[in-house]
Amino acid sequence: MARPVTLFTGQWADLTFETVAQKAKSFGYDGLELACWGDHFDVIKGQDKKYCDERHAILASHGLKTWAISTHLVGQAVCDNIDERHKAILPPHVWGNGKPEDVRKRAAEEVIKAAHAAKKLGVGVVNGFTGSKIWSLLYSFPPVSDAQIEDGYADFARRWNPILDEFKKCKVKFALEVHPTEIAFDIVSAERALEAIGRRPEFGFNYDPSHLGYQGVDYVAFIRRFGDRIYHVHMKDVYWSDKPTEAGVFGGHTKFGDPRRFWEFRSLGRGSVNFERIIRALNDVNYQGPLSVEWEDIGMDREHGATEAAAFVKRVDFAPSKVAFDAAFDKKAQGK
Repeated sequence: MARPVTLFTGQWADLTFETVAQKAKSFGYDGLELACWGDHFDVIKGQDKKYCDERHAILASHGLKTWAISTHLVGQAVCDNIDERHKAILPPHVWGNGKPEDVRKRAAEEVIKAAHAAKKLGVGVVNGFTGSKIWSLLYSFPPVSDAQIEDGYADFARRWNPILDEFKKCKVKFALEVHPTEIAFDIVSAERALEAIGRRPEFGFNYDPSHLGYQGVDYVAFIRRFGDRIYHVHMKDVYWSDKPTEAGVFGGHTKFGDPRRFWEFRSLGRGSVNFERIIRALNDVNYQGPLSVEWEDIGMDREHGATEAAAFVKRVDFAPSKVAFDAAFDKKAQGK
């Protein structure tokens, strides 16, 4: 049986939950991955099972289900160096007085609430970001010491272990979307993040090839390396040029859609990612969760794109074989 195909609602937060559910069904989706912002899922209200039951009722009225919630925006503030950019993405009660350490503590408390809300909702995965104290040190000049990088991973472990303790109590997994600006943004840094927290099972990954491919990271090898840690999957495409461009991998401070860029997120099937290889690798590691479309394409109408993306995923996905194709050559296996 093929995996359920869901739509991540983060890029649709300008619409009500009811409207997104209605549209998603018309686009061809089986369910929604609920963003913890906008009208879609409130983690504070989610402490009440009645609210969670009402979310399920709205989904069911449109023939949809949910398998995960996502707290990317708040999670980003747990480890980040806080500045005015965070005020624009955080709930007012998390931003509060804007003092960096206070913001980080309130963000951590909000992620913990997400774990408890996920339990009430009956889902086993919370996707999100972690933020990173050391992302700004990525390009090492002036030279960055080993101690500074080690301190960044120690800071991540110090801030996230208490959060993950609550996830453990709730029997819910946290899935980091491996992504530039996070503590893990490629295979090497993902391995180091796992080591920093003692490889505890509450922490894994929301696999998204679009954030790996344009960096030059082997996005299929990521699946094979961390197969037991892939708790959720985002289906998102990205295009990168096969020729030099004016704005390279770092983007040249351009905006999405600028023709000088080296890479752009694209609607599924219109970029450079090989999803055939991804599906086969996911089958090999026995990933059975949803395939969630995170639709982003600056050059395309989103309703058109979301519709074609649902069809693309359903077309490219397939269940693994339960028998070897050549088993029927054996006389003992042949029907009589």
